Amino acid sequence: MRAALIQLTSSDDPEANSPVTRDHVRAAAEAGAELILTPEVTNCVSASRTRQAQVLRHEDDDPTLAALREDAAALGRWLLIGSLALKTHDADGRFANRSFLIGPDGEISARYDKIHMFDVQVSESETYRESAGFRPGTRAVLADTPLAKIGLTVCYDLRFPHLYRALGKGGAQIITVPAAFSPVTGAAHWESLLRARAIETGAFVLAPAQTGEHAASWGKPRKTHGHSLAVAPWGEVIADAGTEPGVTLVDLDLAQVEAARRKVPSLTHDRPFDGP
Repeated sequence: MRAALIQLTSSDDPEANSPVTRDHVRAAAEAGAELILTPEVTNCVSASRTRQAQVLRHEDDDPTLAALREDAAALGRWLLIGSLALKTHDADGRFANRSFLIGPDGEISARYDKIHMFDVQVSESETYRESAGFRPGTRAVLADTPLAKIGLTVCYDLRFPHLYRALGKGGAQIITVPAAFSPVTGAAHWESLLRARAIETGAFVLAPAQTGEHAASWGKPRKTHGHSLAVAPWGEVIADAGTEPGVTLVDLDLAQVEAARRKVPSLTHDRPFDGP
């Protein structure tokens, strides 16, 4: 099967971002991709809670979601919307960072709310408190599709291998990691962590990413690492999108999943232990 990783430089204006994303989705479909993937916060990259409150919508009336569902149906393709920043009805007003798997009929096949929040200080000038604006999800999600069994994760989840092990043990053949990775942590850890998750699970790992400097009409502009990656079950990088926006195609042979797990069946070798 052929997959397409879409790399974006989304701004904090969902209305402006949507046509760019849709153009890439159409180009990916024309190139023969059966599974098309967009990055984290496809609709809006913003560090400003004020701006997010102005432009974000609830799932039921989010125009980006509606438009991409229409495109998936019109093109007859599976579409992983890496994530959308969405309003919720939570009493504290926090948003959801929600990934959607859309079927070729335009229907939502699976939803996944990012579980692990990016609350870090990577340098004196770069601090993130995702949990201040977004509430974490509580449930791992595995979608059984005609293409493959697909496990859904988002960005900072990548640092929590137990989530990936659970998806692998559940039978995931492809695990998605849409991201908006920091340039600092991206340069140091992005490829290593993605390769490790693929090796540990014996699954393909597909990681479409945001890249570059993101225009901001309110607050400080964000920068992201780029380098959307596809990693095979044995751990080799089979596609790297570099740092420019666009579409990267990759052909997947799902027989490699069974082969890798047969060679090293570590998903079946768990042992109880005490301590520390």
